[in-house]
Amino acid sequence: MAKTSTRNGARTLQIAEELRQSIVRGELAPGTVLRQEDLAKRFETSRTPIRDSLRLLERQGLVSVPTNKGAEVTLLNADDFAEISEMRALAEPLALRHAIPNLTNRHLEVAERIQAKAETASVETFSDLNKAFHASLVAPCNRPRLLAHLASLSDLNERYLSYAVTTLDYVARSHDEHRELLQACFARNADQACSLLEQHINDAKNSLLARMQDARAVIHDGGDDIRPS
Repeated sequence: MAKTSTRNGARTLQIAEELRQSIVRGELAPGTVLRQEDLAKRFETSRTPIRDSLRLLERQGLVSVPTNKGAEVTLLNADDFAEISEMRALAEPLALRHAIPNLTNRHLEVAERIQAKAETASVETFSDLNKAFHASLVAPCNRPRLLAHLASLSDLNERYLSYAVTTLDYVARSHDEHRELLQACFARNADQACSLLEQHINDAKNSLLARMQDARAVIHDGGDDIRPS
């Protein structure tokens, strides 16, 4: 029984991650209905790990599973994105301030290599590399709860970042801001680095919110949600 439970748990996580990637990359568009029987056929499994994976994605804000109704990919919500960004703008500079005294040149060289790779990578891989870059700078902060909080926010933000990449002239500006942030970190200038990071997050928030306000909005669950065209 324990082995079966372990296998089911691993399968649930695998399915959830594949679906998460499809949602983040836009392969499963906002509003897409996710029928358990169709997913069970796609993943060649029973409905149990499908149901559990959808519940996991619901907790991540990627899927809604109303009672006695089919699951649906959630729409992009401007208020949700604003909240995620506001939390990141507070928490991530805090982590960076704690990390800078522990940042070695090796840490920064890793971040620099990630950034260099991002600058030559495809748009499809930008989101993953952007997440890795940010995570590499705050990793030495020695605040495990803060890092867990940031990882959760980063997962929620990833979908909006992918939307920004495909709808805004954002990538080149992000690269420039990352390079400037790296220079401040190499100089161990905590005040400048934290200020640049906060501005980086807020500028991305403001640009994408402006784009979302221009997009076709629909009323969904009492909020202003965006269904990208």
